[in-house]
Amino acid sequence: MKNLDQNTTIGWIGTGVMGTSMLSLLQKQGYKSVVYNRTKKKAQSLVDAGAEWADSPQAVAEQAQVIFTIVGFPEDVREVYLGEKGVIQAAKEGSIVVDMTTTEPSLAREIYTEAKKKGVSAIDAPVSGGDVGAKNGTLSIMVGGDKEAVDIVMPLFEIMGKNIVYQGKAGNGQHTKMCNQITISGTMIGVCECLLYGYKAGLDLPTMLKSISGGAAACWTLDNLAPRIVNRNFDPGFYVEHFIKDMGIALVEANRMGLALPGLALVKQMYEAVKAQGHGKLGTQALMLGLEKLSNVENKK
Repeated sequence: MKNLDQNTTIGWIGTGVMGTSMLSLLQKQGYKSVVYNRTKKKAQSLVDAGAEWADSPQAVAEQAQVIFTIVGFPEDVREVYLGEKGVIQAAKEGSIVVDMTTTEPSLAREIYTEAKKKGVSAIDAPVSGGDVGAKNGTLSIMVGGDKEAVDIVMPLFEIMGKNIVYQGKAGNGQHTKMCNQITISGTMIGVCECLLYGYKAGLDLPTMLKSISGGAAACWTLDNLAPRIVNRNFDPGFYVEHFIKDMGIALVEANRMGLALPGLALVKQMYEAVKAQGHGKLGTQALMLGLEKLSNVENKK
């Protein structure tokens, strides 16, 4: 593939919290699309907006020149790409596959190698920015793979994101996302503990946040998730169980490199407790529920 035009068909696999909004942005720019999701009803809004439904990842790859995936876990990525009815088996020579799931760097490299055997370009491009970024087209996109293929799909990335950085060879996008998740883990526990402290001290939390969000504590989590916690809104922009998966990948990679990351390990254990309390399908801000239970604090709002 040399370049994109309005006759390019976009394949999309995975229409969860993030994927639905991301493909919707491409649809609004006039791109034809074919879509697959394990639960068809979760793709219905996209079909209603003009996407063609496909019955398998293989069927998507048979019809599209550029195929995007954003699914749940590494085993899902492996099945979608390398399974019996997977993308690689059906992808046409010259097509491009782009995995935007956060997954294992080693798996990204494996997909790249298998795709290369068929004359297909594989890109790993995990994202950050949550449901808000997906809806607004302001995601950060961390990109690994061959630069020539990345340049071709860059116009599509620019519809979905605002901070798109090429990180180098296959797998480097995923390594960069691990750096992102390591940072977020520490930030999230800091934000939750600050709110817990402020609540117990009797502060008006929105007023407190107005002060600290303009100083050295300023960050995305404070701006976007702290208000949700204050309003007791734990709906998922990004699932607890998916964040646990990401932290697990980062810890495995750290172990492989001989690194000790005790802060990350601690936060992962806290999130494991939150999941054990039945909150795995809530948003990552639900860490607050685990910390409240640990300190026997009951917020009745």
